[in-house]
Amino acid sequence: MDIAYLGDVRPAHKLWCRVDGCRLVHWEMMRRHWLLVGACGWVLLLLMVASRFINYNLRVPDDYSSKAESRSWPELTIHTVKPQRPALHSNNVSTAAVLSTVPSDWHSVVEKRLDLLTAVCKNSSLRNYTHTPINKFLLDRIFVCDKHKILFCQTPKVGNTQWKKVLIVLNGKFSKVEDIPEPLVHDHEKNGLPRLSSLKEKEIKERLDNYFKFFIVRDPFERIISAYKDKFVKNPRSEPWYKHDIAPAIIRKYRKMRQDTEDSGAPRHAPGLRFEDFVRYLGDSVGQKRLNKKFGQHVIHWITYVELCAPCDINYNAVGHHETLDRDAPYILKAAGIDSLVSYPTIPPGITRYNRTKVESYFSGISKRDIGRLYEHFMGDFELFGYPRPDFLLD
Repeated sequence: MDIAYLGDVRPAHKLWCRVDGCRLVHWEMMRRHWLLVGACGWVLLLLMVASRFINYNLRVPDDYSSKAESRSWPELTIHTVKPQRPALHSNNVSTAAVLSTVPSDWHSVVEKRLDLLTAVCKNSSLRNYTHTPINKFLLDRIFVCDKHKILFCQTPKVGNTQWKKVLIVLNGKFSKVEDIPEPLVHDHEKNGLPRLSSLKEKEIKERLDNYFKFFIVRDPFERIISAYKDKFVKNPRSEPWYKHDIAPAIIRKYRKMRQDTEDSGAPRHAPGLRFEDFVRYLGDSVGQKRLNKKFGQHVIHWITYVELCAPCDINYNAVGHHETLDRDAPYILKAAGIDSLVSYPTIPPGITRYNRTKVESYFSGISKRDIGRLYEHFMGDFELFGYPRPDFLLD
């Protein structure tokens, strides 16, 4: 009989065992070890899944924080069209003095935009495209600067970040826009930018009636191309929900059967969501609303300016255009009486120029039917702000 000596375990005691018995003990120990490793692996996997779920639901997105609400604000009695143009806010400086350094021709450009806005808002045949309820979702889009009596309605994908930097400086958080860390701009718990929705209804109405109000627009089709590229092609790591949640939902509902390799070199074919899928989703007003309820606030990057800022239901003092931002930004700063306090960040050459070639490239191969539906969805934005109908895509 083979016997193995295992050495002293306790004083005056020796442990003896058969070799076969030792093998059984060793096997049992190994089995328990691997069971423990497996259990730890499952726990780690569950923690990773839970972490991703928590991150998706609790992380503050780049341009907003709260969930969309449909609650209306019945006490806000805002007239659709007022008989007089709202006065330029001047911070105790006369309007004439404020405009003395602004080219007269550009002041007339801004006035014509407001005249067009008023006229289109009055057009009853376009009412479904130009009017929207003033609810918490919309008031969440409007940032407040009480110190200088300014309201800014954010419109993503049109230089919105730079205007938020301007307001952060005006609110005293930083002395100049160049000093503001980029991540802070979109951290609405730390950047010192209150939203209109955070106030009581009486306070909201008082500011809407008396503050200088403005927002910026851009050609609607160029804007949705920018949103598509930023959120679904580049897909920042800090915003995983666009790739992992929103894109798959749109693909399931709107992708037509085709070979994955078809026209693989076209710019509209990005990994995951394709531009034509995105166009079909945006052109389906009914289906889009259903999906948007699941997507929550993330849709602000491509919903209409009407839904974001209610230009026919709030009496704005100025509407800037992304394509002419080099002239609109100085005008707005002077008209609001803040040009001596803050400067708009430097605009890189050519970055705001309308690029028809890019638009044609992205829409090439997409059916006129899908483009027509897309145009109808954004028709209010085209009409209100004087952007020409894209005949080169529709006819």
